Amino acid sequence: MRRSTFFAFSFLCLPSICVAEEHAAAAALEKLRALSGDWKGSFEWSGTRSDKGPMNASYYSTGNGSAVVENLTMDGVPVMTTVYHLDGADLRMTHYCAAQNQPRLKASRIDMARGIADFALVDITNLRSPEAGHVVGLELRFLGPDHITLAFRFEGGGKSSLERIDLKRVPAKAIAGSVSPQ
Repeated sequence: MRRSTFFAFSFLCLPSICVAEEHAAAAALEKLRALSGDWKGSFEWSGTRSDKGPMNASYYSTGNGSAVVENLTMDGVPVMTTVYHLDGADLRMTHYCAAQNQPRLKASRIDMARGIADFALVDITNLRSPEAGHVVGLELRFLGPDHITLAFRFEGGGKSSLERIDLKRVPAKAIAGSVSPQ
């Protein structure tokens, strides 16, 4: 009796869990779409690396709204690009890293009520050796409509580092010489 009750409960609850996960991933992608525009901020490494400085970003949607592109720039030059997209009920990302490899990650936790999306490594392309530096995780925090943080977890040579990026939205500027409709 217990076994049949368990299977009946699982059969009834699993679809609602899958729908909730799909909804969370879709809500997170919608939140990422809302980042569209230019952002200004800074980065700071901790752990086995230490460096800090200015870093800016731009966000835009592509693929008829099915993906969001994040370009992280230094001195106006893109140094890293991430593409976020859905894969069924999963939110995934491919990070085109300054380390010249491409880690692919999947959201392991999404809590939009708290503005949290955490990603874990699934696999990686172009890794020169198992000891080469690469991203193994990302903590994305939506602190407000105009403030986000990214924390990339980086491993290489048996050592770990964290690159924390703090970004604030650049207000849209009025187009010079534009005339408002009458």
